[in-house]
Amino acid sequence: MRGARVDRPSVVALVTDAIFPYHVGGKEMRYWHVASGLVARGFEVHVFTMHWWRGPRKRVDGGIHYHAICRRYQMYSGTRRSILEAVLFAVACLSLLRRSFQYDLIEADQMPHLQLFTLWLVARLRRVPLVVTWHEFWGREYWSHYLGGLGRIAAAVEQVTLRVGDHLVTPSPGTRDRLVAHGVAPARVSIVPNGLDLEAIASAEPNADAVDLLFVGRLIEHKHVDILLESLARLKDLRGRVTCAIVGDGPEREALQKLVLGLNLAGEVQFVGSVEAQADVLGRMKSASLLVLPSTREGYGIVVAEALACGLPVVTTDHPDNHARALVEPGVTGWLCEPTADALAATITEALEARLAKPLVRQEALAELSWDGTVSRIEEVFATVLASRVGAPHA
Repeated sequence: MRGARVDRPSVVALVTDAIFPYHVGGKEMRYWHVASGLVARGFEVHVFTMHWWRGPRKRVDGGIHYHAICRRYQMYSGTRRSILEAVLFAVACLSLLRRSFQYDLIEADQMPHLQLFTLWLVARLRRVPLVVTWHEFWGREYWSHYLGGLGRIAAAVEQVTLRVGDHLVTPSPGTRDRLVAHGVAPARVSIVPNGLDLEAIASAEPNADAVDLLFVGRLIEHKHVDILLESLARLKDLRGRVTCAIVGDGPEREALQKLVLGLNLAGEVQFVGSVEAQADVLGRMKSASLLVLPSTREGYGIVVAEALACGLPVVTTDHPDNHARALVEPGVTGWLCEPTADALAATITEALEARLAKPLVRQEALAELSWDGTVSRIEEVFATVLASRVGAPHA
């Protein structure tokens, strides 16, 4: 990476409040693969996060240096992201001002936003560039839905944090377009898609517990697993038993389990919980008939890309905030539908019948994606940002 010190490896400070495998989601998997890939390329990577693990606040795992800058706070208050956690994590990020921490560049996760103000200050005082990864952009309408009266304040914070960072990175063209539409100069943002572990996909064995439908993701409101369950109840009345495995965990789990009982679906639905082993998730994809993602908000939708690479067709929503829909070629690799139980039930019926008629062919373009390619693009972004700051002293 050009522009960094030549007497030691290039050092990256990666800041995120949640890490794999303690918190499982798309962004956590992305950061784990990116951090591991950068280490393999000779970078020294330090991850600054909450204290997710037991034992000392500092540890090294897989060549990645982990620093717990605060204790682990609850990320959710009920079914919503905790404002208190966002504030406390933002304050904890001041610890990056310590002279014992040396780094050439800071890479920060956009959520939960407040820490970006702290990191902007840290970056200016330490005279290092700040790169921010925007997994998605919510906007005023969704923030108002999510937080009610506080949504306007949250939307204003989100808008201001667009100005923070020497460069922005996003995994999807849809998110990039939203950032540009809200005032970000096109030259300030780069698209770096999530990758696929092609070797793991090729070697994964189908799971012995085959199901008709598979959901993989966090059990949170905008994933709309409730709509999936309601569509299953309609399918049960129309065509009999359709089995479904739900892989993932989150604040909506208890309510969803109650909904299963209320809809008399205990014999059809299995809650698998969080699965740390990627081979297990991929194996379930290879043994299912259909991946169903009724989400109305996806920054990229890595689970969709993985499913298609496993040869598993996908049903997801045609919602404008669901950028995973861009990965699906309707009628070829999957189907798009409105985010309602009736529409989802009808589309699943069509998909299952088509699946029986002929296997779908996954997008050939997916075979060209890999995490190594993602890391290469990230490295190029870092090199460009550092080159623009040649001459500035490093920490």
